[in-house]
Amino acid sequence: MIRFHGYFRSSSSYRCRIAFNLKGLTYEFVPVHLTKDGGQQKSDSYRALNPQGLVPTLEVDGLILTQSPAILEWLDETHPEPGLLPDDPAERAAVRAFCAVIACEIHPLQNLRVLQYLGAEFDQDQSGKDAWCQRWIGDGLAACEALLAKRPATRFAFGDQPGMAEVYLVPQIFSAKRFHVDMSAMPRLTAIFAACEVLPAFAAAHPSQQPDAE
Repeated sequence: MIRFHGYFRSSSSYRCRIAFNLKGLTYEFVPVHLTKDGGQQKSDSYRALNPQGLVPTLEVDGLILTQSPAILEWLDETHPEPGLLPDDPAERAAVRAFCAVIACEIHPLQNLRVLQYLGAEFDQDQSGKDAWCQRWIGDGLAACEALLAKRPATRFAFGDQPGMAEVYLVPQIFSAKRFHVDMSAMPRLTAIFAACEVLPAFAAAHPSQQPDAE
């Protein structure tokens, strides 16, 4: 049985939920509220599982995994159908590069602890935090749009079925909307997001549908 510690609005948790759903996997959900009680992820009991004090964390048969990229790769290797990555090595690398733009270049700069630091140390109110996110999310998603513009038009980012690229992209666009990022110059990403929204695996993973949603 998979035991999954996460938070409804966490992009990293959202990625994993999509992947679980695409693969038809069930799991026990353990909510970790990132702001209540000073941040439940900072508790001694949670840090014993995840020393970084971040979500998500996955437990299965004594194995503990942290960091969503590692969790997603593990899921795809241990539950290979349907596969989230292409078979062709060059295409796999292209998908991983696309995902890394989101996971390595965008997401860390919009992380809750970064936004809290901007408020505490640089006296930024919500509008200042929104401007920060608009800059970095906007730049990163513009790069993703440019990467796809070099490829043939397909329903999803790398073909006619959703995969790892959409697992990363959809939560990131959810965050972009939350921080009022202008995506008018990103028609390819917008179309992919719309195609994913109507799929049950993505709809069920949406933050508003989670048991800890607020």
